[in-house]
Amino acid sequence: MKPILLLIAIASGLLSARAQTHKDYPPSVYPDRVILGWQGNPATSQSVNWRTDSTVSNAVGAIAEADPSPDLATKATVVPATTERVVIDDKTVLYHTVHFTNLKPATQYNYRVGDGTHWTEWFQFKTAQDKPAPFSFLYFGDAQNDIRSLWSRAIRGAYSKLPTASLMIHAGDLINNSNIDWQWGEWFEAGGWLNGMVPTLATPGNHEYFRNEQGKPSVSKHWRPSFVLPTNGPAGFEETAYYIDYQGTRFISLNSQLAIVDSSAMKTQANWLEQVLKTNPNRWTVVTHHHPVYSTAKGRDNRTWRERMEPIYKQYKVDLVLQGHDHTYGRGLNMPLGKSRKHPDGPIYVVSVSGPKMYDLGLQDWMDRAASNTQLYQTITINGDKLTYQSYTVTGEPYDSFELVKNSKGQNTLTDQSPVLPPERLELPVEYQKRYKPEQMDEYRNRFQEYKARKQAKKD
Repeated sequence: MKPILLLIAIASGLLSARAQTHKDYPPSVYPDRVILGWQGNPATSQSVNWRTDSTVSNAVGAIAEADPSPDLATKATVVPATTERVVIDDKTVLYHTVHFTNLKPATQYNYRVGDGTHWTEWFQFKTAQDKPAPFSFLYFGDAQNDIRSLWSRAIRGAYSKLPTASLMIHAGDLINNSNIDWQWGEWFEAGGWLNGMVPTLATPGNHEYFRNEQGKPSVSKHWRPSFVLPTNGPAGFEETAYYIDYQGTRFISLNSQLAIVDSSAMKTQANWLEQVLKTNPNRWTVVTHHHPVYSTAKGRDNRTWRERMEPIYKQYKVDLVLQGHDHTYGRGLNMPLGKSRKHPDGPIYVVSVSGPKMYDLGLQDWMDRAASNTQLYQTITINGDKLTYQSYTVTGEPYDSFELVKNSKGQNTLTDQSPVLPPERLELPVEYQKRYKPEQMDEYRNRFQEYKARKQAKKD
């Protein structure tokens, strides 16, 4: 905006106090938005996605087994990439994907991508083992708003806490407006080179969707061009509903947004999910979707989603369900009050938020640990018969922790380690405190006291 127009806008009240400028992220001949993913076996393949401007006429990846010498270029194999031309806001950009295949399991590789002249730096990754083995991963709830300024500390802090992470899970609402390029630019800038080192498994949320020219819900024009994700989901759900096996764990992504707005989409995914779970040879199962089975925010309830999916989760012994959407934190399981929670009869449910947008916390019965007005990230480690979960604030303090130990019959024993951690952060966000009327504040205080009483009853 020109200076004179900016002054006019301010004078006329068109810019609010919260308005702020943002960076533009124009593409160039040099690759940007580099991100790792998979469409094949993680033990023998690795895929890479990136963006350039429309002048680039060649796209390749170069890969070599990792070597401490600087002679990578002379040892690398060059692999052709595929290119997709995308028009957004009347601007044409190119997205490129290269699939590195026939790799050795449990082996470190260096790679770079470009057009043969304009290259990225050399990145590094390690293939999965071809059998069950210990590994760890990161999980993030919604980033969505103020991504560059405030969400960046979540993903960077998570990597600092767990630099050996094998993959990253994003439970939807990565951005706020599905087709706004600068928001996607902020998301990729926040992750930066981490995205080129640690593979991403992303699940779409409602903010990744828009209504197309025919009025039908459509995933962001950025989604499929920007990521390289498995295409083994049901027809029409490619790279939004999928599964992948990693060292003894099956990761499953579900598209809850389409399911909630279209009952046939829910039925299709439920039938597909049953088949994926029936044929699951892995010891552990982790499911990700955006909308919670049990909500944490006041006034939210995805009843039809819960009624369709929870019986499947219980029948096939899903261990962990990672979710977003509600911009608060909750962790627990669906068991009656007064019944021992030592042996869960269903999955552990988690709702988390990694970005700065916050809601009113509901404090429902299913929760064993909750948080309000707190940005968090999670580290999860799977080692044989044990799953260890840790949640941290973005300033690095432990916030929640539990362990699941699985016996030979597939039954889990839960050890809740949160009682020895600092007290829960349950204060309402400032904007709610300012906005709420006295009776609303009283209602929240009563809810808070009831939650505390229920937690004491669980202990007793």
